[in-house]
Amino acid sequence: MLEKLHSFFPSSQLDVLVRNGNESLFIDHPFINKCLVWNKSKGKYKSLFQLISRIRNENYDAVINLHRFASSGIITAFSNSNLKLGFDKNPFSFLFTKKIKHQIGNGLHEVQRNQLLIKELTDENYVKPKLYPSSHNKEKVRQYINDFFVCMAPSSVWFTKQLPVNKWIELCDKIPASTSIYLLGAKSDKELCDKIMNSSLHKKIINLCGQLNLLDSCALMEKASMNYVNDSAPLHLSSAMNAPVTAFFCSTVPEFGFTPLSEESNIVEVKQKLTCRPCGLHGYKKCPEGHFKCGNDIAIDFVKQV
Repeated sequence: MLEKLHSFFPSSQLDVLVRNGNESLFIDHPFINKCLVWNKSKGKYKSLFQLISRIRNENYDAVINLHRFASSGIITAFSNSNLKLGFDKNPFSFLFTKKIKHQIGNGLHEVQRNQLLIKELTDENYVKPKLYPSSHNKEKVRQYINDFFVCMAPSSVWFTKQLPVNKWIELCDKIPASTSIYLLGAKSDKELCDKIMNSSLHKKIINLCGQLNLLDSCALMEKASMNYVNDSAPLHLSSAMNAPVTAFFCSTVPEFGFTPLSEESNIVEVKQKLTCRPCGLHGYKKCPEGHFKCGNDIAIDFVKQV
């Protein structure tokens, strides 16, 4: 959205609103004037009303809502903007200036679905997402960059979106011994990645969980020979850097429209047809059927040779 809006309105002020914790993605972004942050930890409703007041005072020409949740709908509806764009699934879409139908599984990528919101302001072509690590981010990860290394992001918010631990260990064991492996994630993912690192036979694994922010990770992933990810945020970070990526889809399916967009990308999923897959759009904390075949039966028979 930012790339396309900037290309059509290069002199316009573009502000972005993110949830607390994601603002580091937009540090020194060349197209963004302000990055507004909604910090729910300071009181969900108090902070919401403060945010609405701040947005109303900006007198935006347009507010474009990519979310389908009530809270963002309230922000949009009371934004004081003349043009309020969003999806019809938002509970407050009846207060928008225009709402667009959002349909999963219609053959479109989520990036394309999002850009339908601004089709009448721009055109029908879609633009790929992009992120901009700074020289500081690149310098921070320079020590890890060598001729051959891969990155792995084993964790996910949802259990059923996460390739099982034993599969990550198997993957590590199949990576050539001369290739360095960097495990990426938040500080809370360190224990999981320690387990993978300590259980693998591979001798060149470094656990970087909690040591890199999002743009640091982007700068490292961009230079990797391959990035191995779940159907989760690191997949989209790879796309935004046009970094080589192999994405594992467990309970979710590529047809939902959240596949990688990198020029070099691979999708790995269970080979047999499972009647229970997909079991949901976002995944679950545990397998509804109790067997998790969509993850446990994935064959680690594809490894990018580096």
